[in-house]
Amino acid sequence: MTKKTASKYLLNLEKHFAADNPILLKASKVFQELDQIEYDLGLIDMDETTASKNSWWPIISFIGGNSTAKSRFINHYLAADSQFSGIQTASHKFTVLLHNNQSNPTTLPGTALDVDHRFPFYQISHKVEQQQKGEGDRINSYLELKTLNSDRLKSKLFIDAPNISAAPPNPVTSLLTRHIIETSDLVFIFTDVFDSISPLVDELIESIIFHQDSNKFVYLIDKPAAMMNSTTNSEIISSWQRKLAGLGLNTGQFMVLPGQEGSVSPQTPVDFSAIDQCIANVGHDRTYRVLNSLEKNIREINDVVIPEVKEAIVKWKERAAFSSLVVLGFIATLAIFAEIQAGILELLLDPIIGSAIVITLVAIMTPMHIMFSKIHAKSTINQLNRRQKELHLMENLAGIFEKNMTFSRMMLPISEPIGWNKKTKLRLTQVSNKTKELVQLLNDDFSTYDGESLTNDSD
Repeated sequence: MTKKTASKYLLNLEKHFAADNPILLKASKVFQELDQIEYDLGLIDMDETTASKNSWWPIISFIGGNSTAKSRFINHYLAADSQFSGIQTASHKFTVLLHNNQSNPTTLPGTALDVDHRFPFYQISHKVEQQQKGEGDRINSYLELKTLNSDRLKSKLFIDAPNISAAPPNPVTSLLTRHIIETSDLVFIFTDVFDSISPLVDELIESIIFHQDSNKFVYLIDKPAAMMNSTTNSEIISSWQRKLAGLGLNTGQFMVLPGQEGSVSPQTPVDFSAIDQCIANVGHDRTYRVLNSLEKNIREINDVVIPEVKEAIVKWKERAAFSSLVVLGFIATLAIFAEIQAGILELLLDPIIGSAIVITLVAIMTPMHIMFSKIHAKSTINQLNRRQKELHLMENLAGIFEKNMTFSRMMLPISEPIGWNKKTKLRLTQVSNKTKELVQLLNDDFSTYDGESLTNDSD
């Protein structure tokens, strides 16, 4: 077994994200064990890692409607401790905001996000292309990366979504909205998005309902100036809770923002302590998400990758066997005609001549069966490559299949992929158990029993 070296990407993760997080540091080691298993199976290359499937950045997304509440809030929040006075993001694009020490903001195209597996939009153009033909090459029309010198962006990513209420119905916009909700650790939703009716708003509600058990949603209510003195925050929150409950949205935290009416400058002091507290917990949510992705990667091998390859191997062998049987049938037909015309049955029953005929037949059919196997393998490999794209897998399904193209496996009825044995299954189980132990360790940081932490009790 060849020892797989840790990929550069995984080493960078340890350097940037795991240095101050012991759970993530241990998780990176478990990822390396999983990488070794996938490498041995032929699923990934030497410098690839399954840790690149999900971004390790803490991710906070902002979704709003037609009003300027979202843009005013982001400008106010990020500029409260920064040098710049405000930012402008493209109203029709998903903008990723990243910290940078440079004094001037810098805007980069969407391809910067699409080709860098450190970001949550890595290779999103492939999914966009499947969603709408020809749009994968226009990823810059949907995404952009903006770097800002704001302390509140340090060690995290903000994603500013285009105004959902104003955006025209678009399959790509729907896809990207679902994507940021799925990948984000925290999603701030401005309630003005529910003031209008559109297909995108309906899809947003469906996505929130699907993920609302994750407790990642915070609803921000932009309190109108006219209600500053006449209505309490609790009354406003109760009103919105009833309204959203009618839409099927029953969980999530509600916060009321101070009325700004567009006249409040970013330099005006505002109490963001409640927002800061929500965002402070994102680091823990990110750790749970990374551990969940690790467990998901393990399950995918058992539930998706291996079944796909096994099914391909079975079909490949059936096609090769059928082709060989057609040739044997043709030979048998010729033998029947020969028996009718010349009577060759006595020759077949002769111990010497009959044995020679059988040996000759085996000598002909063996290379012919191998040839058929190789021919059908080409179509099987193409099919597996298509399935890999359809399932959005980084694992090379064709790679593990090609390892099965040995003489013995082409000749014998073996459908289990090479390397998929009790030892490999045991190694996967051990990796899964280590992942569960890391989740327990993370839970222990927040759990107490009789006034003492669970970690201390276990010692």
